[in-house]
Amino acid sequence: MSGTAGAGSGAGASADAPVPAVGRAWPVGSHPPVLRGWEPPATPYGPGHRGVDLGAPPGTAVRAVAAGRVSFAGAVAGRGVVSVELAGTGSPALRTTYEPVRASVPQGAEVAAGEVIGTVEAAETASHCGPGCLHWGLLRGETYLDPLLLLPPRLLNSGPARLLPVLGVPLPP
Repeated sequence: MSGTAGAGSGAGASADAPVPAVGRAWPVGSHPPVLRGWEPPATPYGPGHRGVDLGAPPGTAVRAVAAGRVSFAGAVAGRGVVSVELAGTGSPALRTTYEPVRASVPQGAEVAAGEVIGTVEAAETASHCGPGCLHWGLLRGETYLDPLLLLPPRLLNSGPARLLPVLGVPLPP
């Protein structure tokens, strides 16, 4: 994964800034299946996938990946969308998008990392994501980026904990 790759009309040199791993939680579940990964388009209007699709049935709680301010909560093309401008991520700030979501937060609300911002809606209109799916996107200005870059390795590579032997350390009495 590249930390700077994106596609779309850029917003200057700052659009090429690395994406900091500021995420503190997955948007749904603890490690949902990635049904479709990020596929940057070669040109601003070219084919591609400007986000990732995560497995999540309707009614699943959707959480803010990182702290920020809700910049949009409403319908776009008949689907509920929530956008969160992430705090402390430069200028222009990084912005995450989540759809289809029934928002539980109003536009302008400050949200904490991991705070519930809505629930996955059953898609009422045609969507590439289909039922049982949350589309999660990331932008800096007008440039789309891979949202998985927001997550630190401990969240991306989570699995069962494994205890390893500690060699050379005496056992306690």
